[in-house]
Amino acid sequence: MKYAILALAMGMTTLQATAALCAPSSASLRAGAARIDITPAKTELPKGYDGINDPIYARAAVLEHDGRKAALVTVDIGAMSDATWMAVARGAQSLGIPSANLILTATHSHSVPRAIPQLEDKIIEALHQADARLRPATIAYGQGVSYININRNIIDPKTRRWWEGPNYEGPSDKTVAVVSIASTSGEPIAVYYNYAVHAVVNGQLDQVSGDIPGAASRYIEDSLGDKAVAIWSEGAAGDQNPIFFQQTYDLRNIRIAEYAKRGEDISNAMPPGGVGLDRNDPRVGRLMAQQRRMVLSMGQLLGEEVLRVGRDGLDRPEVNPRIFGASKTVVCPGRVRTDTGRAGYPGTYVDGPDAPIRLSLLRIGGIEIAGVNAEVFNPIAQRFKARSGSSRTMMATLTNGLAPTGYIPHDEAFGQNTFEVISSRLKPGCAEAAIIEGLLDLEQASESN
Repeated sequence: MKYAILALAMGMTTLQATAALCAPSSASLRAGAARIDITPAKTELPKGYDGINDPIYARAAVLEHDGRKAALVTVDIGAMSDATWMAVARGAQSLGIPSANLILTATHSHSVPRAIPQLEDKIIEALHQADARLRPATIAYGQGVSYININRNIIDPKTRRWWEGPNYEGPSDKTVAVVSIASTSGEPIAVYYNYAVHAVVNGQLDQVSGDIPGAASRYIEDSLGDKAVAIWSEGAAGDQNPIFFQQTYDLRNIRIAEYAKRGEDISNAMPPGGVGLDRNDPRVGRLMAQQRRMVLSMGQLLGEEVLRVGRDGLDRPEVNPRIFGASKTVVCPGRVRTDTGRAGYPGTYVDGPDAPIRLSLLRIGGIEIAGVNAEVFNPIAQRFKARSGSSRTMMATLTNGLAPTGYIPHDEAFGQNTFEVISSRLKPGCAEAAIIEGLLDLEQASESN
């Protein structure tokens, strides 16, 4: 009421005063986004790849507020090496983006070669294009749910040992966190969304694919008339698989039988890609075709939920989208495994070198993106979010480099002989607390700066 009276005294109508009161107050924010195709030519594919299933991209959004810049970047690759992160961080600095304000994430697609020609240059080009498109913008957070993920560690009913499969009772966060970036006139610029699921469905096709992250982002972008860039953020998916993943188990059984004919037992191993599969076998062809369709289906389901949140589930735009970024490294005791076998039996170990884990925090107003440079089990992210001082918090894993840890299980999981646990290069009892407390330290620092 006082605002309306003051506005009327200044010559504004009541309608104008109300519009001014309700207008987004984050107009001082500027944002731009870009997408660069990084799909290698067929002639550039390494041995073992036989084509392109779908294109892969580097996607970037650049934000600027009060002279401070930040960047949200995701790349359709399996992991973000330290060398790539450092090269992109140097390139970002030329745009005025400090490394502490860079969130650089891998989608963790299992269908991308390890080496992409000129990858760093292409990511930096995406940043330059996004920076060149900066314009007045608003930013808002919302969240929804999607049921396309599931805990992937079960007790095999036949062997009574730990193995891989859909565990409907296991811990699994279904949250889809959505950050909507739009122009002040309401046109979409970028959507940054966070979800915890492994991009593994197309892995045995031996063709380049962005898997579920690529399918979801392409669907969102197409739905928005290709006016916005949809940037996937890999949640804490260390123990999360797509819920409909049985085709790969069927293919695995075919491979086990084929190897057994040659006198080799792979029942407690996992050969890479589609090694050992006869693509002329009608059963193999049918299962692979089903996998292709399943990726598109799950991408559409996740994409629809992101779009729904953008329409109906966003909080009010950030009032003061102040940018703060920081990072720190925590160190945990390491171990080296001395035996083999994928799962179901305890591993044997000797002491190994200590393992550094890089933590990052980018805060934009009340929105927090916590980064960890490894594959993190889902309960660690859930517990961090429960203790966070913000209700607008997410965890982006495989972000800003790659820790030498392998998987990072939560404390209780170290008592289970799953393949992630026995292959982890961490000793139990350190990483969960170190990550959560370290991120809370960064969050506390953001509140005092």
